[in-house]
Amino acid sequence: MMNESLRQIVRAMPKAELHIHIEGSLEPELIFALAQRNGVKLSYPTVEALRAAYAFTDLQSFLDIYYAGASVLLHEQDFYDMTMAYLQRAAADQVRHAEIFFDPQTHTERGVPFATVINGIHRACQEGPISASLIMCFLRHLPEESALATLEQALPHRDKIIGVGLDSSEVGHPPEKFARVFAQCRALGLHVVAHAGEEGPPAYIASALDVLQVERIDHGVRILEDAALTARVAQAGIALTVCPLSNVKLCVFPEMGAHNLVQLLDAGLAATINSDDPAYFGGYMNANFEAAFDALPLGLAHAQRLARNSFQAAFLPPAAKQAFLAEVDTYFAQI
Repeated sequence: MMNESLRQIVRAMPKAELHIHIEGSLEPELIFALAQRNGVKLSYPTVEALRAAYAFTDLQSFLDIYYAGASVLLHEQDFYDMTMAYLQRAAADQVRHAEIFFDPQTHTERGVPFATVINGIHRACQEGPISASLIMCFLRHLPEESALATLEQALPHRDKIIGVGLDSSEVGHPPEKFARVFAQCRALGLHVVAHAGEEGPPAYIASALDVLQVERIDHGVRILEDAALTARVAQAGIALTVCPLSNVKLCVFPEMGAHNLVQLLDAGLAATINSDDPAYFGGYMNANFEAAFDALPLGLAHAQRLARNSFQAAFLPPAAKQAFLAEVDTYFAQI
């Protein structure tokens, strides 16, 4: 259990969040408010009943309820309200910059226009209390043709996104399934990232790097099973966007004390801490930091390193990145 002064330092330090699914920030209270506003019938009678259903055994059991929750998002204002609520929560946790994942296919498959989705989320990012940019994710359980069609829909909104990612059910959907669409995205000058090595094997991390040519690995906690891959990723400085509470909630690790975050850092990997789907997994950024620091042998030097890693790995203009890194170093120099 960390001491109180370290807890306050970790809570107040400037940080960036690089792995947040905006649909996964949809709290049960807002789900019910939007359901009422939009006349959507939910299969849960109360907020409490919905929250009680958040007992997941694996990634798929989470995704089932995640997609049900997203069904209340129908209008631009819904997407705006969801995003603004997250940005305010992030600001309270001293997040200075967020790179937000969104899943257009979750909505376009329900008949919600692409423009409705992105305009609502983007407007909130413009008006929110922190720096925020958007990464459009493709759902890997759908065929690549669907991803290609989604990219086509995104082209008129190219100025609103900084990159693309790959999420949803990992096992059985290796990164190479999306080689063509990622090649097109790279040709458009978009940043590319992908979920790999959460439930899937280290081989998925390797093919995300080799085939998709990603710049960051989302999750990546299984990388230590492959020593050569670990050394390669550490040497290249490729960041891992680790999500501690999510990993425990989805049974990737049986408990926080068994998490391998310290081993990742000890291996020289540029690990970061993030919240993933905070409404479903029990906490936003500071809750993830506190849970990890309470259960693992992490100290002041780790805190500064994790804060620096988060900005170092962000897709920010060099001047903005340097300004955030300077803020981190100034903060720690005053302790």
